[in-house]
Amino acid sequence: MSTAALALTAAVLMHVAWNMLARASHPDSRFLWWALVGYLVILGPWSLYALVAEAHWSYYLAGLLLVSALANSLYFLVLGAAYRHAPVALVYPIARSSPLLIAVWSSLLFGEVIVAAGWIGILISVAGLLLLAVSAKHGDNRQALVWSVVAAFATSIYSLSNKFAVASLPTYGAQLGLVSVDLTASFIALSLEQRLRLGRWRPPAMPPISRWLPAGLCIGNAYGLVIFAMQYISAAYAVAFTNAGIVLAGLLSIFAFGERERWGTRLVAIAVITCGLVVLAFSA
Repeated sequence: MSTAALALTAAVLMHVAWNMLARASHPDSRFLWWALVGYLVILGPWSLYALVAEAHWSYYLAGLLLVSALANSLYFLVLGAAYRHAPVALVYPIARSSPLLIAVWSSLLFGEVIVAAGWIGILISVAGLLLLAVSAKHGDNRQALVWSVVAAFATSIYSLSNKFAVASLPTYGAQLGLVSVDLTASFIALSLEQRLRLGRWRPPAMPPISRWLPAGLCIGNAYGLVIFAMQYISAAYAVAFTNAGIVLAGLLSIFAFGERERWGTRLVAIAVITCGLVVLAFSA
């Protein structure tokens, strides 16, 4: 198995792990906020030092870091807005359809060549994601759809920024430093939004530290491993392959947690996503 494949496999497992840790938490605890605290306290100082000391600094890299941090903050804010109108099962698959946008931007604006099989794999997997979202129609779908699409655009922006930045980040520590810049900005944005909307800086409840601390480490390293993989493959491929986490989480929700609502449609959607990822793997 290639280095990129190993990194993305680990990223997918970490992504599923933190989502499983978050699923049992009360919404008032704002689990993501606490998870970001855990990551930034444990790995933030070391990774930011590695970024300062080991990156090949230029105005270009600084600009990419700024764009990535702003886009990442926007992603978290609009994703939270979408979740206030519809459940995760509807919102998240749409937000994760960003590989198609990444492929379009990288091809049209930056001249990257993606082979026909790669386009087919991305299109099939995105079709599966949209089918998965359709299977979970609840709430104010129109509002949720708008915010979810904005989240996908934000993901495409920070993913391309990360792809260009990784050439100047020769070590995993420096790459994780980019993650720390993004998550620090996102944490500040979430805190400000919380203060403006709820009138408080800290969530009203705290989930068990045994959940949010490991979840934070999984979030940061899952993101860092995707950036690491971008040294070897295109951003569209790297982000698309992480959608294997949706496949795994979907299967766990049906067979391990007994969530059987529209389970047939969800299984078909999961199969379509898997087929798309298989096609993409053979084209890489």
